[in-house]
Amino acid sequence: MKLHKGVLALAALLAAGAQSAYAQGQGVTATEIKIGQTTAYSGPASAYSTIAKAEAAYFAMINKKGGVNGRKINFISVDDAYSPPKTFEQTRKLVEQDGVAAILNPLGTPTGLVVRKYLNEKKIPQLFVGAGATMFGDPKHFPYTIGYQPNYHIEASIYARHAMQTQPNAKIALFYQNDDAGRDYANGFKAGLGGPENVKKYVIFETTYESTDPTIDSKIVALKNSGANVLFMHAIPKQAAQAIRRVAEIGWKPTFYLANVSASVGAVLKPAGVDNAKGLITASWIKDPADKQWKEDAGYKNWLAFMKEFYPSGDLIDGLNVYGYTVAQTMVKVLQQCGDKVSSECMMKEAANLDFAPEMLLPGIAIKTSATEFYPIKKMYLQKFDGAVWQLFGSAMSAN
Repeated sequence: MKLHKGVLALAALLAAGAQSAYAQGQGVTATEIKIGQTTAYSGPASAYSTIAKAEAAYFAMINKKGGVNGRKINFISVDDAYSPPKTFEQTRKLVEQDGVAAILNPLGTPTGLVVRKYLNEKKIPQLFVGAGATMFGDPKHFPYTIGYQPNYHIEASIYARHAMQTQPNAKIALFYQNDDAGRDYANGFKAGLGGPENVKKYVIFETTYESTDPTIDSKIVALKNSGANVLFMHAIPKQAAQAIRRVAEIGWKPTFYLANVSASVGAVLKPAGVDNAKGLITASWIKDPADKQWKEDAGYKNWLAFMKEFYPSGDLIDGLNVYGYTVAQTMVKVLQQCGDKVSSECMMKEAANLDFAPEMLLPGIAIKTSATEFYPIKKMYLQKFDGAVWQLFGSAMSAN
């Protein structure tokens, strides 16, 4: 039977439409991949905004090279001021008006939590959340949400184990932000002590602060007056810098463990005064750009060249810019693994199918995920601040 040319043309058009339908769902066209983000360009956590700027710069570099498999990345990063109600409003706009295919590295625990159910119901991936809360690694209940950095339980457990090993007579004070992130850190530290009996034995004081508090000076005085000789603190950059400075001003000299989220030399330690920060202990999984030991490292050289060309206003000693670079590199890896068939579904599938080491991770640390493992990075090194840079010590550690 001979088919009419018009019928053949229509059949060809329908076939082409069907063939491209999988690859071109929401936020994906033949030439573009639209990715959204909420972060704190204003408000109490605005020091973290450099992460988003580094990510945008990395995608600009990728786009200059032709994009990923011929598609350019359209990165739409908007301000939520670290305010959960605004996060929800902005996320809905990104999904329902801008039509993004995924939300990448949204900043914060309370802000990430407020949109987690919504994004999962919409089947829009919430990729590599910018927080280490354990709640962002629950594939059974939230299959479209995955974390990134080592979770707070892993990190805080490492500090607790080190304190017990080095100070058998430790009197520990815990100081943290009054939210899910802070409580996660505190619970992880207590778990690292090895059980309720050790918590009762070692932890003598515990207090919190609010992210909106203009000052935390009175809290630091109360912590000192408790008689503690070990302090663990989780805080966002503004309050972390205040606390480090105040601890020094009142002449208190505890063994001071600082949560990694505020370990940036540029964003926290310099404002606090590097002399005041000397002796601080934190844990890390990325190379410190202020540390000259990486001067000849190939990964550092690539990062430095990237910063100078695509983010020249960025601080070259701010570890947050390394973090943003690494997240963006991981996102590009996900898109590369999707190949030509990019979609929200494929992004989520490949985010849970990673086994590689971005070049600015510390030696021996890699990103590994699976359909049942949504904590990409699970090891960290302890490091101590010497007044100029963080000095690594010991070997890579994981939770007990």
